[in-house]
Amino acid sequence: MTGRSKGSGGPGGAGKGGGKSRPSGRNLAVRVRTARRRKTSSTRWLQRQLNDPYVVAAKKDGYRSRAAYKLLQLDEKFKLLKKGQAVVDLGAAPGGWTQVLLHALGPRGKILAVDVNEMDEVAGCMTLVGDATDLATEAAIRDALDGPADLVLSDMAPPATGHRATDHLRIIALAEAALDLARSVLAPGGGFVAKVWQGGTEGTLLADLKKDFVHVRHAKPEASRAGSAEMYVVATGYRGAGNDTDDDMDNDMDIEQREG
Repeated sequence: MTGRSKGSGGPGGAGKGGGKSRPSGRNLAVRVRTARRRKTSSTRWLQRQLNDPYVVAAKKDGYRSRAAYKLLQLDEKFKLLKKGQAVVDLGAAPGGWTQVLLHALGPRGKILAVDVNEMDEVAGCMTLVGDATDLATEAAIRDALDGPADLVLSDMAPPATGHRATDHLRIIALAEAALDLARSVLAPGGGFVAKVWQGGTEGTLLADLKKDFVHVRHAKPEASRAGSAEMYVVATGYRGAGNDTDDDMDNDMDIEQREG
């Protein structure tokens, strides 16, 4: 797994957001002056972060990254998370999604957070440092679960090269690797969610998902930046190994792409 961290943050539990999927209130815009030796692009990034309502909300609600709201919004739409589930969180660092899972699954839930990078532990969750595309990591995940998973989530993303077509193909490869892993650990009826960047070949991934899952949809949460190519594929009703079919695929684009 070449998963990038989804923001920065320190150790902590489930966050104090109480499951709210959107920021509340209005924030005053912050302007950042370009300091000596600071690139203009760095200034723009800093200004965007300071004015991002989800960045502000994440700090307020105790989440390690703004990505927490993406999972909250996906769950609000597709009802993915249930008490007592066993969930694998791929590309977990720094732990925003893991915090959401801890709150949603409750004390009987089992959460395995996996990332190629070290991350501060989230109390009540298992963590595993490893490359999810490696067979050794897949075996370690199965051992740690000690049973089937109800849901496999992938927020993995490759380091961006700046070449859109290359980045698209690389993130599709990560999503396909996550799907291969999901096939090896999911219980029948289980679900799968993976981040992709639109670029032309995501249709092949959706077709592969259609063979293994009853419902296959894709959506862009409000918390995804409006100008990004990011979207998530959401598959539910895993048929189990050897039970693929050619039923019609249900595509859902109801989650609007707008900034909070």
